[in-house]
Amino acid sequence: MSPLANSLIVYGCILGGMLLGMFLRGVLHERHVNDESKDVMKLGVNMIATLAAVVLGLLIASAKANFDTINSGIIHTSSKIILLDRVMAHYGPETKEIRNQLRRGVASSIERHWPKEKTGQTEAMYPGSMVLLEALQDKIRQLSPQNDEQRWLRSRASQVCSDIAESRWLLVEQRGLSSLPMPFFVMLASWLVIIFFILGLLSPRNATVIIVLLVCALSTAGSLYLIQELDRPYEGLITISSTPLRTALAILGR
Repeated sequence: MSPLANSLIVYGCILGGMLLGMFLRGVLHERHVNDESKDVMKLGVNMIATLAAVVLGLLIASAKANFDTINSGIIHTSSKIILLDRVMAHYGPETKEIRNQLRRGVASSIERHWPKEKTGQTEAMYPGSMVLLEALQDKIRQLSPQNDEQRWLRSRASQVCSDIAESRWLLVEQRGLSSLPMPFFVMLASWLVIIFFILGLLSPRNATVIIVLLVCALSTAGSLYLIQELDRPYEGLITISSTPLRTALAILGR
């Protein structure tokens, strides 16, 4: 289910809890909503609200850190790709096929992760990035250097290609991590429903209070939406920029 759908469901549940609390306030006997009862309810809602606020803050920080890590990984990988191309350029014209394959691979990666940003430089059935990197490593090892300089360049290219592969696997692993597993999401949503149920039970029924609670509920559901969006760095409203790879693509082959 999409982040927007999940957040709207939570928002609906929060509103349902708030409206139920307001309804019960009007039908419960006075002894259930006297000052002593309200003090206890305020203490309970403050405790749950504190827990929810701390957890939400940690989740947002974790999701943002994961997002920034992937973004930094793409920038690092893009710089390594440029370096690999320049090393191959200095090796000699016999690396032209490797450089062309590298360029097509970068274009393919852009179109795979950002399908709306077509480059027009890929083949219909181009292999995945890890298959491409392994193929490039094989071709680099198959080079036959004629002097010490070319031997050093081949060794350097092999090392850079290995660094790119390592960074790529780290990105794959990082992308698979979720800051908000579904059981945790359900538990956190239940806390929020409880909070707004008690707030509805404590609040007078007037337009000002209802508007304030609606805005607070919307903000809370929005924080859950933000966490889920940051967990999907290649899709949705908040996405990783393809600019580093596009910059590398523009430089490759020169």
